[in-house]
Amino acid sequence: MKTSLLAASALLFSACSSPAVRTPSPSSLVVAAESRDLIWNAVALSEDGRVFVSGPRWTGSRGPALALLDAEGQPHAYPDERWNAWSPGSDARQAFVNINAIHRGPEDSLWVIDTGAPDFGGAPLPDGAKVVRIDLKNGTVSRVYPLGAEIATPQSYVDDIRIHGTRGYLTDAGRPGLIVLDLESGAARRVLDNAPSTTAPMDRPILLEGKPVKAPDGSVLRVHADPLELSPDGKWLYFASLHGPWSRIETRWLEDASLSPEAVASHVEPWADLPPTGGTALDENGDLYFGDLAEDAIKKRTPEGRIETVIADPRLHWVDAPYLTQDGWLWLPVPQMDRVALFNEGKARTTWPIQLLRLRVR
Repeated sequence: MKTSLLAASALLFSACSSPAVRTPSPSSLVVAAESRDLIWNAVALSEDGRVFVSGPRWTGSRGPALALLDAEGQPHAYPDERWNAWSPGSDARQAFVNINAIHRGPEDSLWVIDTGAPDFGGAPLPDGAKVVRIDLKNGTVSRVYPLGAEIATPQSYVDDIRIHGTRGYLTDAGRPGLIVLDLESGAARRVLDNAPSTTAPMDRPILLEGKPVKAPDGSVLRVHADPLELSPDGKWLYFASLHGPWSRIETRWLEDASLSPEAVASHVEPWADLPPTGGTALDENGDLYFGDLAEDAIKKRTPEGRIETVIADPRLHWVDAPYLTQDGWLWLPVPQMDRVALFNEGKARTTWPIQLLRLRVR
């Protein structure tokens, strides 16, 4: 593994010391880490500033599915080698098959979304689709939430999670819908299956470099329910296909298992007409930071609905799942997803190294 961590980011790691460096002004990008053989599409930080990264198996990466970066930017399998050692034919229950997202949750917990399908568009393996909770204080898996075949269906690609209280809310980018997970009992339910709000529209292609991204079969790529966020008070769930536009629903309607599918759908409201985005982060003030894929830009939607461009830079080519720290740093993995071989007739166009950037936004 050949990765490097630039000195400008060393202050974030309490375990190492470095000379004083100038704090970047707003809207200036800092390279936090680089990789020449792993593609990272997600990042999360612990309370003490440790940096965790992950990436899907189908990008061609062969290193750890989930890694902790040390002060030199070297990735180390997390929580251990065994969880990162899955191979075809081995047990999928206690190993990462294909991580799509990681999310820092309450009580310094890391939530890992394993689609359970090693191939893009493939069916989840038996016992493969799951949500894994890791206690970052002691580095151990504290619970595994299996997502059975009735939840993670053969068409599913379980995408991401947000948490409030005893509920987890997940998106399914393969079979359009949301998943409501009871974090105490482990029971899960599907809602808004094939609803317009969770289904990728036909007339909003994902455009990068002026061209629509193509699926492996040559058709225009469509990614169903993908980004999601919870309002700071947990009252509203905001969600969309990768293409947009966004909708919202009060979480109380998602928690009521007695409601019919039609009744749940009746409570969905239009929220924001945002362009295709690889990922988002919502702060405590209600400001939504998102990557505008077509413009290689990070933008912000204010609670009043105003859209502002924070920064536009060619290095921000398909920013995926960002992470916002309490002190105002927005961490930006840049996996260049549209350039992987899967979407280019088997020939990768990735510009190496893959970068993990950060940006001071407040």
